[in-house]
Amino acid sequence: MSALLTFPKGGVHPPEAKGQTAGLAIEVMPVPDELEIILGQHIGAPCTPLVKKGDTVAEGDLIGEVTKGLGSPIHASSAGTVKQLGVSAHPMRVSAPSITIQTDRQAPPRRYERTDWSGLGREELLKKIQAAGIIGVGGAGFPTHAKLSPPPDSKIDTLILNGAECEPYITADHRQMLEHPAEIVEGARIIMKVLGVSTCFIGIEANKPDAIAAMEKAAAAGGGGQVQVRAMKVKYPQGSEKQLIQTLTGRKVPGFALPSAVGVVVHNVSTTKAIYDAVVLGKPLYEKVVTIAGKGIKRPANLLVKVGTRVRDIVDYLGGVTPELAKIVYGGPMMGFAASSLDIPVTKTTSSVLFLAGEEIDTRPHSQCIRCGWCIEACPMGLEPKEIAIYVEAGRAQETAQFGVFECFECGCCSYVCPAKRPLVQLVRLAKMKAKR
Repeated sequence: MSALLTFPKGGVHPPEAKGQTAGLAIEVMPVPDELEIILGQHIGAPCTPLVKKGDTVAEGDLIGEVTKGLGSPIHASSAGTVKQLGVSAHPMRVSAPSITIQTDRQAPPRRYERTDWSGLGREELLKKIQAAGIIGVGGAGFPTHAKLSPPPDSKIDTLILNGAECEPYITADHRQMLEHPAEIVEGARIIMKVLGVSTCFIGIEANKPDAIAAMEKAAAAGGGGQVQVRAMKVKYPQGSEKQLIQTLTGRKVPGFALPSAVGVVVHNVSTTKAIYDAVVLGKPLYEKVVTIAGKGIKRPANLLVKVGTRVRDIVDYLGGVTPELAKIVYGGPMMGFAASSLDIPVTKTTSSVLFLAGEEIDTRPHSQCIRCGWCIEACPMGLEPKEIAIYVEAGRAQETAQFGVFECFECGCCSYVCPAKRPLVQLVRLAKMKAKR
């Protein structure tokens, strides 16, 4: 076997902790009594609601549209009645405007039929993707139709599908690749037609040999030699966009530049499955595969849930929490955010909710920097996290641009390796808020 691919600078290998859910097939969660659908699930301004209190909606109906700037439409995740237009808790923004739907649990699920997309042109495909509300479901929620429309002077020649799923605990993408490999490959072919490229690499970490085998089989059957699966070394943050590009192509994206600057477009495998659903089936994005794991939940699972499902309803469905529960994390343990409430709804970008027991977290207090340099060695971007943190603590956050603060994508490698347990990522985030380029 040839050497596994990886990026050259930094990275760490935290405990994978994927054994709880890697072998659990995707399970469909029943529709809850209520859904809180956040109107701002994407980069850009929140959608403008198209419904009012008392309106009846069907599954898949358009309920929020973009009226200005960058954004992506929102659809009803279930049939029901609009209960209110209000504000919901949000894991990162504290709160966000939302639409609450009292669901009709007796309504039959909407059926979608396969259609032939081979005769559609680039603009027609883009319109279908945009109308379906597709965003990057594994990251910051960048609208997919915009990502598939790179600057005219960009010479895109390669599509990369991100199947790394390098965050500990999370197995949602893993299960998608195992259970829907043909759909992901067909989604890749749709993207390739939109971009006008003939090369596609699917990067998957080597700790998912079953997913690698499934995707290779699907690629051989549906994509020919154009779609190629590449096994990558297990190293965090292998799934970060710039590191993934360097791993699979050897190209290095310049600072503050987009992947299109080096001829590449990157999409998550689950986003690619959503593109398949939108183009082939005409199905909007209103369902999400979410990993529920940790020793603080009674029954771990990979759940297909309706967007807008409250975490509280997921907990009830899985039998509740255990007495050992110490922290709830919305997202992964490296880049996620601690949640203070179970009333936070699932969005299109929710990949996991972790219920961590005391033995799974480190609660030791942090101390002063000992100048060991471990954070510098671990940083995949070659930054100086310790200097950024020290400047912030000294009230000089505005001076941290010299240490590359705006190139940090907050992977958490620095915090993970720090022997003093300093909250380096949190200090970097604070620096970004205060510093000026």
